[in-house]
Amino acid sequence: MTPSKVTVHPSSARPAAPDRKEELALVERCRQGDLGAFEELYRAHAGRLFSLLCRMLGNPADAEDLLQEVFLAAHRKLDTFRGDSAVGTWLYRLATNQCLDYLRSRAARTSQVTDPLEDDSWLADAGSRGLADRAVSRMDIDRAVAQLPEGCRAAFILHDIEGLEHREIGQVLGIAEGTSKSQVFKARLKLRALLK
Repeated sequence: MTPSKVTVHPSSARPAAPDRKEELALVERCRQGDLGAFEELYRAHAGRLFSLLCRMLGNPADAEDLLQEVFLAAHRKLDTFRGDSAVGTWLYRLATNQCLDYLRSRAARTSQVTDPLEDDSWLADAGSRGLADRAVSRMDIDRAVAQLPEGCRAAFILHDIEGLEHREIGQVLGIAEGTSKSQVFKARLKLRALLK
């Protein structure tokens, strides 16, 4: 049985995370084909996953599409969830892997190069300069993050933006905790160089 597309927008309010027993019971209900349980799972985790995907892809439309793919993959792979980690961690790992696969395939299909803003004369108005500088700075940061190698980018986003601990990042990405620390450190160094 495949789930119908849930009509809950990923940015809608999220309920409080269930405790471990409730979470495992919810997964079991999903395994038994209870679409209401799957919708609960979606509501509990879609917001954070959507945020993660937006940051990694830089495009909300792509993030929405990929979010649906993540939950379809989760539905298909629910039987592989052993309960060794939290459902949220398992879903984060699925989402991160789906996102990295998507980015690899997109990079293979086309080499997208974003030209830097050459002519910023439109920023001449001193009154709007502060707002414009912040917007340009935000674009510069987004471009710099997009230039990071995939492993560094994923670890950096999960740690510095999403607030996960290195242990959790290790579980999500399937890497050692020390590797996560190293990837975040390398990402920060590269970002400093790119933003100078």
